[in-house]
Amino acid sequence: MVMASRRRPCKLTPETETAPLPATARELFDALPSLPGLRAEVIDGRLIVSPVGTPEHARIAMLIYRALLPLLVQRGWDGFAGNVDVCIDGPRTPVEPDFVLAPPDCRRWGDRELMSSGLLMVAEVISPGSVEDDRVKKPSMYAAGGVPVMLLVDPITAPPTVTVLSDAKEGEYQTITRVAVGSTVHIPDPIGFDLDTAVFAEP
Repeated sequence: MVMASRRRPCKLTPETETAPLPATARELFDALPSLPGLRAEVIDGRLIVSPVGTPEHARIAMLIYRALLPLLVQRGWDGFAGNVDVCIDGPRTPVEPDFVLAPPDCRRWGDRELMSSGLLMVAEVISPGSVEDDRVKKPSMYAAGGVPVMLLVDPITAPPTVTVLSDAKEGEYQTITRVAVGSTVHIPDPIGFDLDTAVFAEP
């Protein structure tokens, strides 16, 4: 959801008169103040500011973390359920996946953003307001940015599904495996893990 607000004109000072205005969505993102309770991303050239997900949405992200926790401990990887920005290599577009799996030495853009080419996997949980971005736009962004594996959890389709996208070439994932929630799906290298998607079933 793109959010805009009508602000009152501010009084110009010598500093504001000469300061250049942001010319791109990336520059506008960099100029944003802290936005508690909101998520800011640049997708398809659009700066999108949206509310954080519902508790159900956040729960699924945490279930991904819990399912992969033994693997994280065994291999010394880091897992983040939201609140971590990713910088897509090349265009430097910032996104905030619902879940990120990364080695502890993953390269960064600045202090906050993990570089996409250093990640092991990202995951997105589809919500009614993110259908097109999560299903269509973000897979191409992650593939072009060098993310080896993308996990897509779709609780709003009937029946709910889990999709694994891998083998990125020329900005697209070449291998797509989709299963209904309740089945086991293999997450290929560099993860190498059989995920029991029954963890995403409604309690």
